[in-house]
Amino acid sequence: MPPRPRTVGRINWLGFWTLYRKEVQRFLNVYMQTLAAPMVTALLFFAIFNLALGRAVETAGGVPYPQFLAPGLIMMTLVQNAFANSSSSILIAKVQGNIVDVLMPPLSAAEFTLAYALGSVTRGLMVGVAVLVGLLPFVEVTIHDPLAAVYFGFMAALMLGLLGIIGGIWAEKFDHVAAVQNFVITPLSFLSGTFYSISRLPEDWHIAAWINPFFYMIDGLRYGFIGTSDGNVAVGALMVLIVDAVLLACAYAMVAKGYKLKA
Repeated sequence: MPPRPRTVGRINWLGFWTLYRKEVQRFLNVYMQTLAAPMVTALLFFAIFNLALGRAVETAGGVPYPQFLAPGLIMMTLVQNAFANSSSSILIAKVQGNIVDVLMPPLSAAEFTLAYALGSVTRGLMVGVAVLVGLLPFVEVTIHDPLAAVYFGFMAALMLGLLGIIGGIWAEKFDHVAAVQNFVITPLSFLSGTFYSISRLPEDWHIAAWINPFFYMIDGLRYGFIGTSDGNVAVGALMVLIVDAVLLACAYAMVAKGYKLKA
């Protein structure tokens, strides 16, 4: 008889840890694709924008443009990879038919959701650290507020990890996930102040930034690094917390109901 899962109360800690570890090992097994490639892409963005705009825009937000640009690139790469991790994992399991291997063990909807979400957080943060290390030879990186940097980095990775779970469950083919990546995540990332300060935008475009949750993530991380921000950091912290809570509730509800997971 197989051993019973080690639980405390009603939480299957062994099952939760096993699923989380499986998610981490999945992307670590192809680290050149999941960690090294995003770092190289971010460095190319840094080189292109720094060379193209470095002379025309010497400062942004009161700091040299390369220092302003670095946190935005870190956040953009972090969120893209956090989304890719959970969405691809769930969709591939559905397409290959082995999602049943995850649904059959005695895991609750909360354990299922959090294991996938935290797996995405781990990949997102590792990619963010890799980009940070890759940028060190080219730009002076400072940490103004470590707590803010960690908070916004973690909450951003969690947000996109949860969105990836929702997208992976909803999607029926890879085109659907690609559509979310190309028409939702990438535009929101580019239009949230990744490469520029929103103070340079026309007044009419400021509203678009204020309603974009990606703006608060990038603005908060930039404050953590360089100490300047375009918005209120406390408001940004609350906004990302609210969005994360809503996405967590949605992802949990989809898993609990077995939406597009159970035949």
